Amino acid sequence: MSGAQSSLVPAAGSGQAWLLAVRPRTLAVAVGPVAVGTAVASTSDRANLVAALAALVGALLLQIACNFANDVYDSEKGADNDDRLGPPRAVQLGLLSPAALRCGMWVTFGLAGLVGLYLAFIAGWPVIAIGLVSMLAAFAYTGGPYPLGYHGLGDLAVFVFFGVVAVVGTEYVQSLRFSSAALGASVPVGMLATAVLVVNNLRDVDTDRAASKRTLAVRVGERGARIEYGLLVAGAYLVPLGIWLADVRSAWVLLPWLSAPLAVRLLRTIRSGAAGAALNPVLAATAQLGLVFSLLFAVGYRL
Repeated sequence: MSGAQSSLVPAAGSGQAWLLAVRPRTLAVAVGPVAVGTAVASTSDRANLVAALAALVGALLLQIACNFANDVYDSEKGADNDDRLGPPRAVQLGLLSPAALRCGMWVTFGLAGLVGLYLAFIAGWPVIAIGLVSMLAAFAYTGGPYPLGYHGLGDLAVFVFFGVVAVVGTEYVQSLRFSSAALGASVPVGMLATAVLVVNNLRDVDTDRAASKRTLAVRVGERGARIEYGLLVAGAYLVPLGIWLADVRSAWVLLPWLSAPLAVRLLRTIRSGAAGAALNPVLAATAQLGLVFSLLFAVGYRL
């Protein structure tokens, strides 16, 4: 185990080992898009609490299945090894076997599929298409013959599926329509979700390069990744400003700017050259920023 990982690890095969594989801190990324999509639906009095909760459960299950897949495939491909700088992974530490975690992954995908069937029942066949593509992307991020994360496409995939698809899809299952409003509102959500991945890949740039995991951070280098992070975070705050200036929503849409002090601190840390395990707190704080921003954005969008 690397020095960056805690010596207090759960027993092999235990519930705590499975909880570690779930990676609860990452689940915040799945919550924000549902809140924003529901806020957009509510502006036309089409919000549906049951559908919103189902969309949230489905999003959380897909995130968990993706985490299971990453744990298995990153370990098998050598990206997760004794030099890992991030939080511990279950397969890497021998806490869960690859076979067990694969089984958990497919069970979780199955549960997400059941939620999708319910949503399809109330919102029609487009939900089936959205669900299938989302499950394929969750698996293909590190699995399959052309893993997206290993070919520099992870950033785009996160923006599309944790931003555009999640927000637009959440609005659709409630309003039964695809709107330009939801598309616009999805942009800052996707930007901040992608910023979380950028920190992760910046931290792991050396070990990923050694494992031939050609993330965008590996391709553009550390300086490029730091610039990408700055553009994503700054861009997220510009979108509500643009929505207000375009007179689409009231000045309440600027409510996410209350989280700007946290964003500024994170930008300064990234700009300072922090690297390796020192980026773990930045990763967690960026995920928190995305959640806080999204919740404030959802409230402000509705007011």
